[in-house]
Amino acid sequence: MAFFSRKIKTAEFASSPIKAAAGIGRNGAFPTYGYLSNTFEMAALSLPTVSRARDLLASTISGLEFRQYVKQWNGTEYEDIFVPNESWMENPDPKVPRQFILANTVTDLWIMGRAFWAITSRNATDGRPMSFQWIPASQVSTPNQEGPQFFSMPEVIKFNGVDLDPNEVITFLAPTTGLMFSGRRAVSIATHLDQYADRAATIETVPGYLQQTAAGETMSGEELGDLASQWAQARKEGNVIGALNNYVNFVEFDRDPLAINAAQREYQALDLSRICSVPAYLVSAPTPGASMTYQNASQARQDLWLFGAQMYANAITSRLSMNDVVSRGRYVCFDTTELLAVADMNNALVEPPVPNLQEMPS
Repeated sequence: MAFFSRKIKTAEFASSPIKAAAGIGRNGAFPTYGYLSNTFEMAALSLPTVSRARDLLASTISGLEFRQYVKQWNGTEYEDIFVPNESWMENPDPKVPRQFILANTVTDLWIMGRAFWAITSRNATDGRPMSFQWIPASQVSTPNQEGPQFFSMPEVIKFNGVDLDPNEVITFLAPTTGLMFSGRRAVSIATHLDQYADRAATIETVPGYLQQTAAGETMSGEELGDLASQWAQARKEGNVIGALNNYVNFVEFDRDPLAINAAQREYQALDLSRICSVPAYLVSAPTPGASMTYQNASQARQDLWLFGAQMYANAITSRLSMNDVVSRGRYVCFDTTELLAVADMNNALVEPPVPNLQEMPS
């Protein structure tokens, strides 16, 4: 099968990964670890703040190109010398665009705390990798390192329950604990707040309660329940006009639960931006004194890079700079020249030229 096919046989690879590519483990099913992480990932990415943070980080890094350098001593200091890229640096996986494999790698590093590439071909001359394929980290387990803190490269790797050769897998380790470990409580709170808002969206009237007046005969609990149920059903069916006699009053809550929920969701959006390592104003989380305007648009890219994306980009390039991937003395970097360039147009939008009234025709 093409998933782990090899063009040459520089390093032997067990036949079991072919079964792993089919998605079947030894017991004929995915491991429980995969289900847990997938469930969390879907729940987290269903939150707009988390989804926006992931999109910003993944799109920023996946749009960058690789560059290969060597260090050379010029008598005073080391100087970075650009050398031609390896073939895989243009497209690590020939079957998919570079943005695809890099975006998914960033997502795994961010959510799981690590990411994996399988080596699919090697150079016949020096045996170094020539192409890779991304492996979903949610379907990879390492029995000797179960997390949340990963302290070294795994010695045992299982993909859907099937053993893989660690020498044929590139493991990327994030500098921070994965979101599924550090952000589980924050995501849970935000999810419950969103679920409440979803239920409240179906309410056809303002929140409140029915109260019996002293003028009528005391109603039993069952009668009160039936009255409330009928009132709610009428509102749900779209009846915008209700009728009550002088024995029952409708009383609105002093504090609107929907307004309270909206305030809670705003605060939780700010909290999620913290746990996602993305400046709050970039995910539209309410922050006093900060907003996305023309004045800080050019600075926003640098903030996103310095405070969020850079550590994940460095985790990728530092691993690809190791001697089992590139020749000794060489190292890989992302080209950030265009990303961090400051556009002059932003200053023009902030401070437009002021016309001289004396020179204007009357």
